[in-house]
Amino acid sequence: MIDLRRLHVLRAVEHYGTVTAAARALHLTTSAASQQVRQLARELGVDLLEPQGRGVRLTPAARSLITHADAIQIRWDQAELDLRADHDDPAGLLRVTGFPMAVSVLLAPMAARLRERHPRLSVRIQEAVVPEHFDLLFEGGADLAVVEATSRNPPIGDARFDQQPLLDDPFDLVVPDTHRLAGRERVDLAEAAREDWIAPVEDSPCRMQVLSACGAAGFTPDIVHLAMDWNVMAHLVTHGLGVALIPRLAHLTPHLPITRVRCTGDPHRKLLTCTRAGGHERPAVAAALDVLRELAPTAVA
Repeated sequence: MIDLRRLHVLRAVEHYGTVTAAARALHLTTSAASQQVRQLARELGVDLLEPQGRGVRLTPAARSLITHADAIQIRWDQAELDLRADHDDPAGLLRVTGFPMAVSVLLAPMAARLRERHPRLSVRIQEAVVPEHFDLLFEGGADLAVVEATSRNPPIGDARFDQQPLLDDPFDLVVPDTHRLAGRERVDLAEAAREDWIAPVEDSPCRMQVLSACGAAGFTPDIVHLAMDWNVMAHLVTHGLGVALIPRLAHLTPHLPITRVRCTGDPHRKLLTCTRAGGHERPAVAAALDVLRELAPTAVA
């Protein structure tokens, strides 16, 4: 019989990419994690890891086994759900995670509404960044995440996760109040092609979206300042140091002498909800998703 604990270690190696990273996530030593995989390989009589440069990679047999392991995990979660089927009222602990803006604008009001509607449900929020959301879901440290759609995410078809659209968050061109474009109802980004630009830092999920929006308008922005925080970008705009594309969900410091101008073509980023496969059927998660869908239309108005 397959040892499910060893199977979980193999799944972690596939998820995190290396034995060392998997061991760290599972609070094991690297040698202990390697030993678990080797023992599993001996039990099955197949090779599960093979050398690749200085590291190792999963064999085709290992990848086939992981496909079955993912299905086992889904069935196990479904079994737990079935055992609780007689308790449809959301109760217990719901762990949610999201990037900073999602926590502020969506998850915090969601938690407040759930507290009013379902007093027996306790919500715990953890701020995180990509790819930590998916790690938390994989490890069982979170039940629900609100994430940005980025190239770093697992594919939509990844059987371990259920990723669903939540809302489109438009980017506005942010300029000083005295800027020539400030009085416009809508602007073509090409009209700002010769401006100095303020952009997200290189490892920000939104950087590529900003560059893509400018590229679609036919230019590459001349980026002179970089920032991690949208409010930092807004303050740089305030001092006339450039223009910026900032998501409408971003709540900027009040009373700054800046103007948000809507953009032709509505460049935007997509926000998703994500659970482990089948997780949306849990009463607590389903209640949270209902509230998020209520909040989404007004969040970007």
